[in-house]
Amino acid sequence: MNNISFKQYRAIDLGILAVILFVAETITAKAASTWFPMELYMLSPSIAVICIVMMRWSGFAVIHAVVGGAAYCLALGATAQQFAIYCVGNSLALVSLILIKTLGKQKIKDSVWLTVIFTVLAFVGAELGRGLVGLIFGLAIDSILAFFTTDSLSLVFAVVVVLISRRIDGLFEDQKAYLIRTESERRRARSPDDFE
Repeated sequence: MNNISFKQYRAIDLGILAVILFVAETITAKAASTWFPMELYMLSPSIAVICIVMMRWSGFAVIHAVVGGAAYCLALGATAQQFAIYCVGNSLALVSLILIKTLGKQKIKDSVWLTVIFTVLAFVGAELGRGLVGLIFGLAIDSILAFFTTDSLSLVFAVVVVLISRRIDGLFEDQKAYLIRTESERRRARSPDDFE
């Protein structure tokens, strides 16, 4: 952190996470359509990554919501309408920011149940978002309800990934708080008071 600014650090971090999401979403979408074309369920890493980015950078997670939707649509050769449904719809996952504003990031991170609720809320937000955009484009209600069914595996995946990320130091943590904490720990480690 000594040679780069906080804004540069944030841009690099957001960029790396966006690339990881784009690649992972593309691979899972391609694999599902190629190897399991008749399966009802789809596995998407988008909600997991969006939740991690929300915890790290709050509203900047909207970038990853759009990236995840775009990667999925590009992988499957989607129409412009489907791009709108997935990119705009995914953005409603940021409804979980209400929980962050209400309870604070640390409280969510420290509680397994709050972490699960945070992730489920993001999933429901994205599903409702896709449904609302779908309604605008005239999709039938049964098509919209199908989003919840086909994406249920993605919810399980997201919950597991986010719960695991809590256990990795600094991954599921506000990055400003993380950098302050680690810098403070480094200073304490160098302090001569430790040897008195």
